[in-house]
Amino acid sequence: MARNYHVISADGHVIEAPDIWERFLPKKFHDRAPKLVKDSEGGDGWQYEPGTPAAGIRNVSMWPGRSYDDNGWVGVKYDQINPGCFTGKDRLDEQDLDGVDAEVIFPPQRTIRYFMFNEDDDFHQAGIEAYNTWLYDDFCSADHGRLIGIAQMPNLGVKNNILAMKQAKAHGYKGVICSTWPSGNDQVSVADDPFWAEAEAEGVIVHLHAGLHTGARVKGSGKATAKDAARPAGLAQMGGGIAQISQPIADLIMSETFDRFPALKMAGVEVGAGWIPAFLEHMDDHYFRNRKWTKTTLKMLPSEYFHRNWMVTFIREHFAIRNRHAIGVKNMMWSTDYPHHRCDWPNDRQLMEEMFVNVPADEKKAIICDNAVEFYGLS
Repeated sequence: MARNYHVISADGHVIEAPDIWERFLPKKFHDRAPKLVKDSEGGDGWQYEPGTPAAGIRNVSMWPGRSYDDNGWVGVKYDQINPGCFTGKDRLDEQDLDGVDAEVIFPPQRTIRYFMFNEDDDFHQAGIEAYNTWLYDDFCSADHGRLIGIAQMPNLGVKNNILAMKQAKAHGYKGVICSTWPSGNDQVSVADDPFWAEAEAEGVIVHLHAGLHTGARVKGSGKATAKDAARPAGLAQMGGGIAQISQPIADLIMSETFDRFPALKMAGVEVGAGWIPAFLEHMDDHYFRNRKWTKTTLKMLPSEYFHRNWMVTFIREHFAIRNRHAIGVKNMMWSTDYPHHRCDWPNDRQLMEEMFVNVPADEKKAIICDNAVEFYGLS
């Protein structure tokens, strides 16, 4: 029987279950796995390398009664937070309290970066596979129609990524997330084309979450990443630039990737939407001014590729809703970002309704539900 979805969050997250690595990472890597230790204020945190500070869980988890003044990185323990942050069955109850029917689930990037920038290919691969297996077979197994897992791609080159993508599709994932360019290069290039070609052929949605990490995996980069992951971000990092994704989107469009792969489906996740109209106008203007000397062979306006090939998710943006037609109603998907600090659980539904005052019912339904149903082929 087909599900009757009403509200879908197109961007939700998990934090690592306390026993994830003991259960899903091969035993030979246990001594190098992230360790659950006490943070600087006695809370729980993940230590990625011996001697480095613990990365606290406070800003990536939720608990009853939490307010904006509770934001911070350290001082919170697993037994204080909502169990649905890391347990699928409990997550369903927390969705019900929030008035949300389903969520698209993305990975904890601090831990993912630790594995992806480790110079040991086998450890790198094992860590990514352990997370993906836990997500789909454990967390999302509570209800795959409500917990829609997105598989993390490794950073081991195009051939490895193609294999991982095909395995993810066969396993049942609704899409994949790339945290680096598929080739591992610093910039998008034709070296990425085999991955895009397979994604198009397989009908796999490729997600870029907030931005991309670039830089080669070199000796010591894993330790540097571990230190960086535990460094609390300041207000400028957390509340400053919102459109880091604009450069990767422009790179993909201007490189003629979507002329070569016109059916490639991409999503910019947790990137916001209100900035999109100015971005599209900017790209089109520069296209007209510079297309001759740059010898571009783009077949359409840059903005047209965005409207054909891209979706973006946003959280709480009244401005985006007011400018939804300039963004593209069919290019927008609402989200809560649960359980991260930008969500307002259990009041996300109430705040979402406030954004959509006086919005026609069909447009509201598209943005909060129908676009995601169509994009992910939900039924």
